[in-house]
Amino acid sequence: MLSCLKLIASPPGKVVAGQALFRKQDLLKMDSDEIRKIRGSKISMVFQDPMTSLNPVMNIGQQMAEPLIEHLDMTREQARKRSIELLGLVGIPNADERLKDYPHQYSGGMRQRVMIAMALSCVPQILIADEPTTALDVTIQAQIVELVKRLREELGMAIIWITHDLGVVANIAHRVAVMYGGYIIEEAPVKELYRNPSHPYTLGLIGSLPKLYETGHTRLYSIEGMPPVLYRKPSSCPFAPRCTFANEHCWNENPPLEDIGPGHKLACWVDVKSGSERA
Repeated sequence: MLSCLKLIASPPGKVVAGQALFRKQDLLKMDSDEIRKIRGSKISMVFQDPMTSLNPVMNIGQQMAEPLIEHLDMTREQARKRSIELLGLVGIPNADERLKDYPHQYSGGMRQRVMIAMALSCVPQILIADEPTTALDVTIQAQIVELVKRLREELGMAIIWITHDLGVVANIAHRVAVMYGGYIIEEAPVKELYRNPSHPYTLGLIGSLPKLYETGHTRLYSIEGMPPVLYRKPSSCPFAPRCTFANEHCWNENPPLEDIGPGHKLACWVDVKSGSERA
């Protein structure tokens, strides 16, 4: 997602291939002036750590006004009024007074609400949320998830939600892409994915969740081995070293992402139900 918005530091980072199409335009080919018109306006991002995402030496009002002045040509007073509305929208009380405060005067959950308000300030068409609830306690996590779901319906925007929390995925997503080693290895509507997981890694992820309906003591499933080294491009399936289904084909060729059903794509040579290679 950082690559899509051209936020990868270059050097040392570099985008070497691929496209990021938005309204038939390739974001990766835009120059810095063109992408600035998109970033924060049409596509916004909520970063992972609310404790470090805000500038500690600028008050909240100054930081919230910046995208409104930059993208919507508002005056300082117009931006201030809009900022008050946005803080109210994300559930921060006494917004008029809180604009004068600095980030250290906000809790983690409140800072994340500010980040969401800033991301929504220009009414983007796409909101990218990079594990926005990771650093928050479970009560605040639930509030943030419900807030984003409500705003999605009210504003009609699309959300790309990056997370390791499968409970959040089940609660918020319509469509899920499971990634491993930098590759999408399974993609499906959320109900289909949970009902019919077809990649060994997806099976492992779902199997690692505790089940409320199970009785007695049941050991949670764990995936043996270590994650792949990402700077080495694999010649085999990236999950093969940790996969209990891996065969010779898996070690010799990385499977492509292919359709296996309506809206369901998979990158795997093996049928996990039978244990044999797919036809």
